[in-house]
Amino acid sequence: MALAETIKPAKSWTRLDGVDLLRGLAIFFVLMNHVNMRLLSAKVPYTHGLPPQLVYSLVWNGQFGVQIFFAVSGFLITSTTLRRWGSISNVNVRDFYLLRFARIAPLLLLLLAILCGLHLAHIEGFVVSQKTGGLGRALLAALTFHINLLEARRDYMPPSWDILWSLSVEEMFYLFFPLACRLFRRERYLLFPLLAFIVLGPFARSRAFNHNPVWREYSYLGGMDAIALGCLTALFAAKRYLSRTTLWTLGILGTVLLIFSLCFSIRAYIWGLGRNGLNMTILAAGTCMIIAAFAQTHWRAPRILTPLLRLGQRSYEVYLTHIFIVLGLFSLFISAGKPIRYVPLLFIAVILLAALLGELVARGYSEPMNRWLRRRWGDSPERLGSVTPSIRPLKTRDNHISTT
Repeated sequence: MALAETIKPAKSWTRLDGVDLLRGLAIFFVLMNHVNMRLLSAKVPYTHGLPPQLVYSLVWNGQFGVQIFFAVSGFLITSTTLRRWGSISNVNVRDFYLLRFARIAPLLLLLLAILCGLHLAHIEGFVVSQKTGGLGRALLAALTFHINLLEARRDYMPPSWDILWSLSVEEMFYLFFPLACRLFRRERYLLFPLLAFIVLGPFARSRAFNHNPVWREYSYLGGMDAIALGCLTALFAAKRYLSRTTLWTLGILGTVLLIFSLCFSIRAYIWGLGRNGLNMTILAAGTCMIIAAFAQTHWRAPRILTPLLRLGQRSYEVYLTHIFIVLGLFSLFISAGKPIRYVPLLFIAVILLAALLGELVARGYSEPMNRWLRRRWGDSPERLGSVTPSIRPLKTRDNHISTT
């Protein structure tokens, strides 16, 4: 048996810069896309004369950004689960839900309370129409994670509600994740449902198998393949130590797939990858390759990337609150007469102010609430399993991680 050094348990673990950068890139594309959609709704021809692929790469990659989020989320939740409980078979289902609630619920509930107030005050852009079921139906959908299903059946909701579709996909996956861990017990058995999600994902996004355009973008299976790929990446990275050459190869190949997906999306559609739903699979696979390389090299980002890094660290807060910045600044833009020369300034202002708001919300509310709830529920090895002995792996001759 190989030796391993046991070090004192710690309540936190080192963040991976590469993962935070991916999240920063993802939220950047979401912000750009939502500003673009407002400009198009106001018939502002700001893209006239620009190369189509440049336009698509800058302002139409919002859906790709969410797919990157999903892949990162699957990796992080699985990695954290393995660190908390040592193996998937030891997952405490109740504690898993409590920890997830502490992270997600405080900001989500605050957002819903604000949205209800804005709806009741009849503020333009925040009123839920009767066509989609009204306020009560929207609240039920948000709290039971089926905003995506409601929109596919009824119609798009106001932007402030619509963004919750991705949370519906993500949290529905995590509702069953700990149950699956306890049911299958062993990681090799858990591979089967994860692989099933990966196979079914492209079919859910394919025009041939899904004739509802909203459901093609918002379906559960259409996003869960990326989450499943992230889970598989975490399981693999926790068991095997890859050589430096292999890690470089993975990183380069993943970057190539990411660049192809984000910068050559028109070509991908011409080749049929978009119609068949495979473009998202390629993007998620490339993202996971990069994650695997970052996870085992612990690459540190240069200072110049600090703004994007910080944006990624606050991605959840930015995602749930950015729509207020988008709608607010867009209203000012409309009041100014929709001057095209101010469009670049609008994009920049949205990114900066959304990042600032996300930082303030995280520091002043969501993080303190997260810590308070965890302390209240007894965040300890005996209760929530958040502190487990960390094992510092040593490289063996076969390049695997061995522990006692």
